[in-house]
Amino acid sequence: MKTDELREKYLDFYQSKGCTICPSDVLVPAWDPSVLFTPAGMNQFKDHFLGKVKLDFTKATTCQKCLRTGDIDNVGRTAFHHTFFEMLGNFSFGDYFKEEAIHWAWEFLTDKKWLGIPGERLSVTVYKDDDEAHGIWHNQIGLPDSRIVRMDEDENFWPASAPSEGPDGVCGPCSEIYYHLDDGSDVEIWNLVFTQFNRVGSPPDNLQPLPSKNIDTGMGLERTASVLQGVPTNFHIDSLFPIVQAAADVCGVKYEYGNDNSRRLRRITDHARASVFSIHENVYPGAKDARYVIRRLIRRAVLDGYQMNLREPFLYKLVDAVATAHAKPYPELAQTSSRVAEAIEAEERTFFATIDGGMSRIEKLFTQMNSDSQVMVPGAVAADLQTTYGVPPELVQTLAAEQNFTFDWAGYRTAMDDHAEVSGAGQVVLFQTGPLETLKEALRETPFVGYDQTTAEATVKGIITGEGGKGDEGQLLSHLDRADEAMLRLVLDHSPFYGESGGQVGDIGTIEGEDFTFEVVDTQRHAALIVHHGRLTRGAIHEGATCTAKVDVEHRNSLARAHSATHVLHHALHHHVGRHAEQQGSKVESDRLRFDFTNPKAIPDETLVKIEEQVLQLVGAAEPIRWDTVTLADAREAGAMMLFGEKYPDPCRMVSMGEFSRELCGGTHVRSTADIEAFEVVVEESVSTGTRRIEALTGQRAKEHREQTRVLLAKVAETLGCEPADALPATEALMNEVRSLKKELSAGKPAEHAAKFKYAGKHEPIDTNDYNSVRSAVRAITRRLNVALSDVTERLESLLADRSRLVAELKLVTAGGELSADDLIEKGQTVGGTLVIVAETPGANPNVMRGWIDQIRKKSDTPTAILLAAVQGKKVLLVGGLSRDLVDRGLKAGDWVGAAAKMVGGGGGGRPDMAQAGGSDPSQLPAALKEAASSMHSQLQ
Repeated sequence: MKTDELREKYLDFYQSKGCTICPSDVLVPAWDPSVLFTPAGMNQFKDHFLGKVKLDFTKATTCQKCLRTGDIDNVGRTAFHHTFFEMLGNFSFGDYFKEEAIHWAWEFLTDKKWLGIPGERLSVTVYKDDDEAHGIWHNQIGLPDSRIVRMDEDENFWPASAPSEGPDGVCGPCSEIYYHLDDGSDVEIWNLVFTQFNRVGSPPDNLQPLPSKNIDTGMGLERTASVLQGVPTNFHIDSLFPIVQAAADVCGVKYEYGNDNSRRLRRITDHARASVFSIHENVYPGAKDARYVIRRLIRRAVLDGYQMNLREPFLYKLVDAVATAHAKPYPELAQTSSRVAEAIEAEERTFFATIDGGMSRIEKLFTQMNSDSQVMVPGAVAADLQTTYGVPPELVQTLAAEQNFTFDWAGYRTAMDDHAEVSGAGQVVLFQTGPLETLKEALRETPFVGYDQTTAEATVKGIITGEGGKGDEGQLLSHLDRADEAMLRLVLDHSPFYGESGGQVGDIGTIEGEDFTFEVVDTQRHAALIVHHGRLTRGAIHEGATCTAKVDVEHRNSLARAHSATHVLHHALHHHVGRHAEQQGSKVESDRLRFDFTNPKAIPDETLVKIEEQVLQLVGAAEPIRWDTVTLADAREAGAMMLFGEKYPDPCRMVSMGEFSRELCGGTHVRSTADIEAFEVVVEESVSTGTRRIEALTGQRAKEHREQTRVLLAKVAETLGCEPADALPATEALMNEVRSLKKELSAGKPAEHAAKFKYAGKHEPIDTNDYNSVRSAVRAITRRLNVALSDVTERLESLLADRSRLVAELKLVTAGGELSADDLIEKGQTVGGTLVIVAETPGANPNVMRGWIDQIRKKSDTPTAILLAAVQGKKVLLVGGLSRDLVDRGLKAGDWVGAAAKMVGGGGGGRPDMAQAGGSDPSQLPAALKEAASSMHSQLQ
């Protein structure tokens, strides 16, 4: 039976039992902070199991995309482990229970209409105390006791060991189904979880029966397919073996089951598949959280290729093979294959540049261990190799074994746990507790009524102290008798306030009752609850109080303008950059938006102008904006854009703008694109590898920014004393002149410069009546100066001050007559084949002196010894230098200059070839120079 057929049969079977077929949740659930990746089919139904949401159905079935890294070290080595896999599941939320779950599983497995597996091939396990499940298997299904094994809580309870070790909360026994392979071994293909208890406290008697019992079962698609297809490993099933073969072709090796290369090819296959599905959902390799996992998977695969002598990127070539193998259930993979391949190749190239460093580090480690008679690779060192070079520990262990070294796994895990805590790679508790969870269980949801109204009569349902930060869940109060500045959170029975989600920040406003006023400074969502953050500014508040919830309309409208603009911007990006420019995140604030999207490189200025012009064109076209509640199926058929990582209800809210944009979106919007009023791109920049960001303004803020841009150009012109049309070339001219002055000062022979900067260039002036030209000039100025808009004037004034200072210093240099390196050479004497120059250089500074010394040493065909001096006010400055051959003979510039400095009441020193010193007695400078010349003559004769 083919894998695709197995998937369809499973879903059809459970649909025939009354289960609602639900689509797979996203692989990376941005809505759920408790996990990095979806680990199981039940994840999307957590609140269904806990009774915290309204149930549209009481039993369901899915085929869920999953990713787990707990068994990552076994991937490729064992027959059945993966990181990415598909889990077939069926679920009951207080509907059917053990008897139906067991009977249906057996029917699906053994009935010839479905899988037709011979019953004698199957055995089961049950929890040691679960007599009910044992009785169903034995008395109703007919399995003999010899094929029913009772297991302890560490094997057959969910969560594992929950009765004795916790955590508190929903839990229950399991029953696992095993298939007997031809070689006599068994493989688990199905796990039935019976969530029937609420654990409270320590044993005994800590398992309290739930009033509503649930079912959560999962059957591994790949494992069951391998059983049905009679192959020795999951990697040989029809949906995976073509990828294995493609990997062998790309790596230039033959796939032979059982050797080291075959294990590497299987691991490459798994990691390629996991990476393709994840990057398809816009989770790119990176340094933290889910991105870190993808980086690790790609780098592990690359190291396998490295061990097969590959030195150039190869993994990206498997993207098409993965998409083709999964074309029937996941045709969308083909739509993003180019983007995914590009991202994988970029990560490969980065890693290939560091692999040699990691391997070199391993070789040095082994050499040192042999020298120190050390036999165990330190875990902390292995962890550093993993985190710094991406070298996985099993590779280090394999290489160590070849040298007869052991490996400190305990130390490695401890070090990686510490790293995970720092990098954010760890995961948190699946089910949460606290006052908000209590309210969620009681209320289930806060209906949002704010699409059609900004004021609503409501009832206070919950009062919670604090802001709800990490480690501070707050307390649930029945009343609060006095106003103060402390932060509170209110939950109402319904609300017109929009809770932050989908990138749109929460509403602000007031909640006012007869006896109190509550100022809302932010609104957040906690699952289906709308939580109002703020302060009680008047009176006393109590649970059950009636109130009027009033949204700040001006603030709401400014959010709606910016949110609608993100949809228009998204459309323009697709048009001018490409369909790969998919939204990766957004932040919608008051007339300000931040929009992250996938793109490997910066958008050129001319393209950015076209994007902005198209947005403004659509704003000017006054296209109608509407929102409709439709089924997900109808939304897909209408071509609505759906963002990965977002959890959409069914039915869902589809926002349409004219005929050019349809997106699923729960945010608030204006009624017409004309209501956006204005649109102004502020910056386009990099966020991370493969991700760019545009920040833009709408409404009044955009208009104000335009005016500020014009004013800034005028201010630049005023500061530089030029026309606004010449502001950009004048800025460049000032920067070039400052650089030139610094070089001239170092060289020691300046050209003439006016006391005051004046631009006199012949560049083509910009058209100051054209705003795009004005803005381009201002953007170019900020880039040249490398400062923000607000710092442009200050930076220009600083450059003008630098110029004045440099011009003044150059005048000091020439105060005693213009000098050059050639002039100083002419004043020198040759002693023992060495050119000796000891001279006073009035007005020179240290940079000029060092510049002359370098020039003299380059120009001279003989060894050189130079000591230059200048009086600056009441101070004496001495700089000396020796050519390399004199240093090789044992002479030191520091000793020479230091001796002269002592005679002028000072001291100093430096390198053997260059030294600097100072003194406080200018009257002794002639004597000091005479002594310095005499001393050097003596050393050279």
